[in-house]
Amino acid sequence: MSKFDEREKDFEARFKHDQELAFKVTARRNKLLGRWAASHLGLTGAAAESYANDVVAADFTKPGDSDVIEKVAKDFAAKGVKLDAPAIADELKRCADEAKKQIMKG
Repeated sequence: MSKFDEREKDFEARFKHDQELAFKVTARRNKLLGRWAASHLGLTGAAAESYANDVVAADFTKPGDSDVIEKVAKDFAAKGVKLDAPAIADELKRCADEAKKQIMKG
């Protein structure tokens, strides 16, 4: 195997690892946001965990973060929670930082 082939395999392995890590961080971020939102919606226990899982699943509807933010904003509006999309986006950023810390710790 040539040096070029070895470098290519190393690059592909690193790329795969980075993609898996990014997926884990995003899923954890969304779960953290879901738990945060659940607390504002007055949900606890199994209902809160179920809601957090719904937020994670919402991220698969379209590319980007807008689907997650829209879901939480819609749920907040339905329950009269006075937090808008920009506030949710700010919390999403905070959750992203926390998710990275948690995933990197192992």
